[in-house]
Amino acid sequence: MATSPTVTEELAKKFATEKDSPYEKWVRAEGLDIISAQYVPNLRHVELKPWARRGGNGVFINHEASRTSNDCYVCEIPAGGKLAPQRQLFDEMILVLDGRGSTTVWNDAGDKITFEWKAGAMFAVPLNTWHQHFNGSGREAVRYVGVTFCPQVMNMYGEVDFVFNTKHDFKDRFAGEPDYFSSKGEQDGFLLRANMVPDVVNLPLITAKERGAGGGHIRFNMAKGAMPSHISQFPVGTYKKGHRHGPGAHVIVLSGEGYSLMWPEGDEPKRYDWQPGTLIVPPNQWFHQHFNAGATPARYLAFKPGNSPRNAQGVPLSWISRRIGGNQIDYADETPLVRDLFRNALSRHGIEPRMDAAYEAELETLPPKAAAE
Repeated sequence: MATSPTVTEELAKKFATEKDSPYEKWVRAEGLDIISAQYVPNLRHVELKPWARRGGNGVFINHEASRTSNDCYVCEIPAGGKLAPQRQLFDEMILVLDGRGSTTVWNDAGDKITFEWKAGAMFAVPLNTWHQHFNGSGREAVRYVGVTFCPQVMNMYGEVDFVFNTKHDFKDRFAGEPDYFSSKGEQDGFLLRANMVPDVVNLPLITAKERGAGGGHIRFNMAKGAMPSHISQFPVGTYKKGHRHGPGAHVIVLSGEGYSLMWPEGDEPKRYDWQPGTLIVPPNQWFHQHFNAGATPARYLAFKPGNSPRNAQGVPLSWISRRIGGNQIDYADETPLVRDLFRNALSRHGIEPRMDAAYEAELETLPPKAAAE
């Protein structure tokens, strides 16, 4: 596997003043740790520390490959408790892992609404709105995961007070609409424009044959923000096509059992087993591929820092065959290792691969290999 190269101490000292970014200094000032990992087995089990300013407990999870683009954090609200109000000049997406509660959102104009949520809900915090999260149970803690653009904004301005205390209402983002966090939305192709999804585990999806194996897919734009996200699901006995893209995709497993392979081009794939609550963060331009090795459909949610590179028609390169200049590996071009590993993983549950139909369907539209290959 590719590793971070080590240089002499003499050279390292010449860059010592540039090692810690304003974002990293801010996290330390918050009294929290940064887990530098591209794989967390279960977000529900990561160790948290008291987060005095927010009034809960938390930890940041941020792989080096995404530390300048976006971040991820896990926060816990004690039973019967609440977090301190906060506003911020960056987008934030939230997935509730455990518990139930409510959130109040308001702006300087005095517009204010409150909505309820429970485990499995996903919503966006409108840009620079005041917001406060409440635990609705007196017995159980709430745990949620948030993905934000804080690294970009904090590194750009370097002033905490400006990032968290600037008085300005982005009226196009939020103006106190009573139904702002209702479950309704506008569907346009794969894209669903909605500010909240009450249950991401059971949300109906749209067929996405281009990603292989008859899976489902849906994409989101929430609170008119710049952080895209999507849900993908694939049936029992199947797996998705390998692909690559830029840094900062935070993939959270919602249901099912399986594993992912990740590798930089030219290296051997490394396996990462997953279950509901697992986090996977593919490093920049690393190939990755997701496999359903369990007895039920598998589903994941991915938060990303921005739009992936696209072709002239607006299609992400990660959906386009490498044979014609994209970043997706066709089933026909996989190494034998991929299918061998999958067959062995399924055998533990007494399941046979159900990929033959997907392999055959691909052949009908498979582009020819370039002459140089």
